[in-house]
Amino acid sequence: MSERPPISPRSPRAALEPEQLPPPPRRSERARNPFIVAGNAIITILLIAMLAVGVGYYYGKQMLEAPGPLQEEKIVNIPQRAGKRDIADVLTREGVIDISPWFFIGGVYALKASSDLKPGEYAFQRNASLREVIATIVEGKVVQHAVTVPEGLTSEQIVARLSDNDIFTGSVTEMPREGTLLPETYKFPRGTSREQVIQRMQQAQKRILAEIWEHRSQDLPFKTPEQLVTMASIVEKETGKPDERSRVAAVFLNRLKQRIKLQSDPTIIYGLVGGKGTLGRPIKRSEITQPSPYNTYVIDGLPPGPISNPGRASLEATANPARTRDLYFVADGSGGHAFTETYDQHQKNVARLRAMEKQVQNDTVEPAADDNPPAAANASVDTPTVPGAPRPAAKKPRAPAAAGAKQGGAQQSAQGAPLRNAPPAAAPVQQQ
Repeated sequence: MSERPPISPRSPRAALEPEQLPPPPRRSERARNPFIVAGNAIITILLIAMLAVGVGYYYGKQMLEAPGPLQEEKIVNIPQRAGKRDIADVLTREGVIDISPWFFIGGVYALKASSDLKPGEYAFQRNASLREVIATIVEGKVVQHAVTVPEGLTSEQIVARLSDNDIFTGSVTEMPREGTLLPETYKFPRGTSREQVIQRMQQAQKRILAEIWEHRSQDLPFKTPEQLVTMASIVEKETGKPDERSRVAAVFLNRLKQRIKLQSDPTIIYGLVGGKGTLGRPIKRSEITQPSPYNTYVIDGLPPGPISNPGRASLEATANPARTRDLYFVADGSGGHAFTETYDQHQKNVARLRAMEKQVQNDTVEPAADDNPPAAANASVDTPTVPGAPRPAAKKPRAPAAAGAKQGGAQQSAQGAPLRNAPPAAAPVQQQ
């Protein structure tokens, strides 16, 4: 066992003083190098920055992916020339987001979309996250509004409809030529100019007409596609039943080939009112013989141009008509028409229609004096005439009118075809 070294006695004063500890070892010259100190500081700062970035990334991702406050799909309009802060304010006001605008701006920068935000009308889905909201605006998939232009309207009527639709901007500087617009259902974003709408309808009409003209029957009495459009515009105004278009077209084409006047009431109306389309009253007998480039009771062949903008179905029916020898047609009392090759058979159909309408009149309760009479089916008015036949002086039965209607219930024309732009209710042709 080793012996402890002897403890030297200390004086009482020394015993009261604190024991001296040995000095710490001196740092090496290398550790005191300023470059080492700076390097350590930089590493520390980087570690803190990385930690901050990691925390920020985690919470930022949570913010981008978290479900939004929308309870149902909503359409919001982002105005033109709106800045990022303006867009954030719009989205907050519309309830699409419920975060600080600065968080939205931060999300835009985080997704590298600061220069890709596009104005327009957008549909934001229910509970859309901030990432989805920004992606919707960046992709520019704006809401498309369906706009339906009915067949048989004149160019003036179509322009009026476009002018009344508030999703479009600007005005139409020049009225499109009749028959150059294709009636169809189109989709446009809000803010589309009306000139662009007209151009698109014209381009669609040119494309469809070229396709139909290429596949037309080779025995048609037309020299140009424009003549086909003119005839199709008459067919369009004469019947609203899809299964009758080709047969109505055949009647008029047969009459053209045999050099018989077309005698179509819609052409008379167009000659009287032009692009306005509607006469607002029955045709007067004096107007049937009134000279006009569009009065097919007076002129031979086709009028100088279309009387409406026909749809694709009427163009196709005119280009490929039914293979019949029909020259006449009259309302059959059920919303359609009876077609015949001879005038005698046509007169029998007229007599049958008169009997049906007389029965309807007998079964109809007379309305009160101050009430408007109902537009009963096949209400009796005037005696129908036929294409190519002398117009009788006696009154003829007419189907009830329905202004602007495409299907059934349209006013009966002179040869028994419906005038869809005639005034409602039946009234006798006025004498003048």
